[in-house]
Amino acid sequence: MSGHSTFEPKHPALKWFESRLPLVGLIHSSFVAYPTPRNLNYWWTFGGILSLMLVVQILSGVVLVMHYTPHASMAFDSVEHIMRDVSYGWLLRYMHANGASMFFIAVYIHMFRGLYYGSYKAPREVLWILGCIIYLLMMATGFMGYVLPWGQMSFWGATVITNLFSAFPVVGPTIVEWLWGGFSVDNATLNRFFSLHYLLPFMIAGVVVLHVWALHVVGQNNPTGVEPKSEKDTVPFTPYATIKDGFGMVCFLIFFAWFLFYIPNYLGHADNYIPANPLVTPAHIVPEWYYLPFYAMLRSVPDKLGGVLTMFGAIIVLFFVPWLDTSKVRSARYRPLFKQFFWIWVAVCIGLGWLGSKPAEGGYVIAGRILTIWYFAHFLIILPLLGLFEKPKAVPASITEAVLGKSKGGAPASAGVSAPQTKG
Repeated sequence: MSGHSTFEPKHPALKWFESRLPLVGLIHSSFVAYPTPRNLNYWWTFGGILSLMLVVQILSGVVLVMHYTPHASMAFDSVEHIMRDVSYGWLLRYMHANGASMFFIAVYIHMFRGLYYGSYKAPREVLWILGCIIYLLMMATGFMGYVLPWGQMSFWGATVITNLFSAFPVVGPTIVEWLWGGFSVDNATLNRFFSLHYLLPFMIAGVVVLHVWALHVVGQNNPTGVEPKSEKDTVPFTPYATIKDGFGMVCFLIFFAWFLFYIPNYLGHADNYIPANPLVTPAHIVPEWYYLPFYAMLRSVPDKLGGVLTMFGAIIVLFFVPWLDTSKVRSARYRPLFKQFFWIWVAVCIGLGWLGSKPAEGGYVIAGRILTIWYFAHFLIILPLLGLFEKPKAVPASITEAVLGKSKGGAPASAGVSAPQTKG
């Protein structure tokens, strides 16, 4: 599903350039003439919002690097220097720190939307897997960035998380020593994390290009989950999707600005305004909010190796969702049971996030175990069985019929799964 370019250069210089490198034609076919389903809602604007936030993070990060000193004895003071002495340094630092949280808010909404509307189903498996790889790279980048201010929570967060790798038999201690660059979290660790934190965003940008490429090969999913069957089912990307994406970005930027200018430290931790001290352990070590569900799973398992495998398994299971969901119907709009289990699963994720912020004791641990079991049961038991026992609602014959009704949509609706969907 790639757009046919109708671009014809008029200027002689542009004709000369286009005949040698059809770059403008490629942009025109991808972002102007590209056919998009006519029924996309605002949940589909978060792909564009994520691209915008990636640019914000890279640009603000490149400027911050000009003033930051990646040394254990100077890193904390250099961050204070950025905040107090650099022109608009406070704005850049808050933009980068809160931008990371906005990035994760957008990616979680983007992933929940994909799961709700079945955007992972064939032929979009590779598109989904590339999205999961981007998510993994984001988590690694965010963790290493959290360490750079070299405050108390940065230091002890790095100590706790890197120590987890020691649970792996045989290779664990070697991995930890390599991550630390020695026998404890120190200057070499900070330098490694700084180097990787600078590199990984560009790797993310590269995988995003592959993600968009894969999207343009198989086409976008839509709220009905029905593939476009005629020109009536689609509209050109520009102006329709462009304007909708632009409106979504403006609304999201207003939300971002509220955090940036009114509550810039709300999503951070107060202990990170205390310089790192290896001799004083904080009373309660917690990661950034976007890792809390996985942190709750880690603490729910008494065995260290079991906890680490559970935490990583919660992410790895996402890669296999296209094959775990056995239903032939994509969209939750036509899957009444799946819709209910989906919202239960969302509540479980939010509950795990809340439990991750609490001390690992008493009822919090028991509740964490129950929700962790439900998290995995959703993918490994509920999704495969729903495809066998659920009776879906009638699926529209086309996108046009879903938007305008049967009288203007052509063919009548198909009942249940009588017309299996072969494309994502």
